[in-house]
Amino acid sequence: MPADLLLTNIRLPDGAPSSVLVRDGVIRALGVGAAAPDLSPVDGGHQLLLPGLVNAHAHIDKNMLGRPWLPNQVPLTRTIVDYSSTERRLRRELELDAREQAAQFLRVALETGTTHVRTHVDIDTDAGLKHWEGVLAARDAFRDVMTMQTVAFPQSGMLARPGTVELLEAAVRGGADAIGGLDPSTVDRDPVRHIDTIFGIADRYGVEVDIHVHEPGMLGAFSVELIVERTKALGMQGKVTLSHGFCLGQVDEPYLGRLIDMLLEARITVMSLGSGPQAFPPLLRLRAAGVPLCTGSDGVRDTWGPQNKVDMLDRVRLLGWRINARRDDEIEALLAMATYGGAARMGDTAYGLAVGCAADFVLVPGDGPSQAVVDQPPRTLVVKRGRIVARDGRLALPATFGSA
Repeated sequence: MPADLLLTNIRLPDGAPSSVLVRDGVIRALGVGAAAPDLSPVDGGHQLLLPGLVNAHAHIDKNMLGRPWLPNQVPLTRTIVDYSSTERRLRRELELDAREQAAQFLRVALETGTTHVRTHVDIDTDAGLKHWEGVLAARDAFRDVMTMQTVAFPQSGMLARPGTVELLEAAVRGGADAIGGLDPSTVDRDPVRHIDTIFGIADRYGVEVDIHVHEPGMLGAFSVELIVERTKALGMQGKVTLSHGFCLGQVDEPYLGRLIDMLLEARITVMSLGSGPQAFPPLLRLRAAGVPLCTGSDGVRDTWGPQNKVDMLDRVRLLGWRINARRDDEIEALLAMATYGGAARMGDTAYGLAVGCAADFVLVPGDGPSQAVVDQPPRTLVVKRGRIVARDGRLALPATFGSA
């Protein structure tokens, strides 16, 4: 439940000394004069206060956290279809419990300062709605300590696996915040029908679209153009996310400029992880142009690979490494993708470090935001709606919190 808190002797991201007064889970005062005689102050030790981290692209239903190490069996072909086939087989063999794996993920997310998660959830004709139901149960269990959104996602393809469309629509009727899609040309091999189908569901039920586009170069750019067309035709400006969008970093400069103009006109958000060996969207160029940006962890310790971590500061560091970001302003621009950019994508208008905002923040050692990204120290405090949910990198909740 929302709580009261007085946190003193802290520094804001710009270095200004401050205190924070929280009443009923909302920041009521911010500054050196913030005080409350009825509350015992918590000394922040002159540490840095950041807004809660936002993971705007996760797959929390199928991680291997809390389980013995699984030697990775990534197919040598490394195609999306073969990845998905391997994943479906191992899900069955390992008898993954989507609720428990989602809870494992959310516990670590809280410990590392994440207060918001948007997760894609696998829906296919093998598992049906089993993963969806497990994630909903975890979401309900964590509702007081984590802001969550769900995306009904056809990881194994949609048109290529008859019956999947009906399952996706059932999940949307059951409360999904968005409908997902996946590589309309290379997986389903029918880009127009694929995009028409997911946008049709979104239009009927008033939900967002969040579509994975891994497709390279001109092929991926063709998908982007189709997505922009549907967005505008249905009046869904500001309600669509292009996830990955590697093609934006693989086309020539004049065409990139035209694609940027299209994205701006349709108010499409670009979600980028900087993952894999391929070129990916030029993030600082997109940011300078005004394209909304966000980021996330993607899958963590799953059958696709073991490298990703839950910690969003680690994701920001990896993005910085991949684009050779060395200046503090560049690193802080990437951090904005994991804070304000992600919160905007999730529609949280009460997010931020200002009076009237929800008290979702993290206290961390460091002289500034860039050092926090580079050093990734244990989070001293993680606060959600004024409630301390983690201390010194450890969950301040029961160890089994969120389990069935």
